Amino acid sequence: MTIGFIGAGNMARAIITGLLAKNAVTPEEIVLHGGQPIHYEPYAAKIGAKAVASNQAVADTADIVFLAVAPKLGVPILKTIGPTLKQRQVPIVSMLTGVLLATLEDALGSQDQPILRIMPNVNVAINAGMTAYAANDSVAGQLDGLLDLLNVLGKTMALPEDQFSTFVALAGSSPAFVYLFIDSLSRAGVKYGLTKKQATAIAAQAVMGSAQNVLASEQSPFDLIDQVSSPGGTTVAGLLAMEQAGLMSAVIKGVDATIAKDRQG
Repeated sequence: MTIGFIGAGNMARAIITGLLAKNAVTPEEIVLHGGQPIHYEPYAAKIGAKAVASNQAVADTADIVFLAVAPKLGVPILKTIGPTLKQRQVPIVSMLTGVLLATLEDALGSQDQPILRIMPNVNVAINAGMTAYAANDSVAGQLDGLLDLLNVLGKTMALPEDQFSTFVALAGSSPAFVYLFIDSLSRAGVKYGLTKKQATAIAAQAVMGSAQNVLASEQSPFDLIDQVSSPGGTTVAGLLAMEQAGLMSAVIKGVDATIAKDRQG
């Protein structure tokens, strides 16, 4: 199976890294093309993939095509390579932010082309990602195989397209929010005498373990808070101070701003 990438930016590379890490594909099974040879050719050489000179070359050879370019470029590209993709019935995995399945079908001039629209997050590079997906009707017979590939990268979830902006905030942008939280905890540790390296390791491990506990538990995160909070204890004091400073409101405002920006296109 040959997997093609049109676009070789950060998210495409994160997906490639995750697939190679789990031996889901070999480097020789990856073919890619990007906007600037100076960017994608050295990358392809580094990982052992095949760099090709055009988008058409990807369409001619790949069994699956990941479309990972800027949204404004996606439709013109599909109009160019669409006839080849339709003739070969190659499934398209679109990573175009804000571009609906119906828009992609219009660009191809057909509703018979298998299309899977995805929204991954950067953690796919370490096989701990979260990817939302929506499929058109024509992809039905190939959906299981495509999801098997994506599940190598972490978790997947079917979502209606009108919820993709919310997903962007909760999964796509939230790693940056979590990094900020970890860094804030770390700086507090430095305030009280730890080195930054020590404090970051402690905070990051605590966040990772807490996230795993949420996923493993049938209880809500708020219920889990009660398990850590002894009456009159240190955790309660910290939680109250954070709430007085507006932690929950700040998080929700951050999500609101992210969704609003994504909906602007």
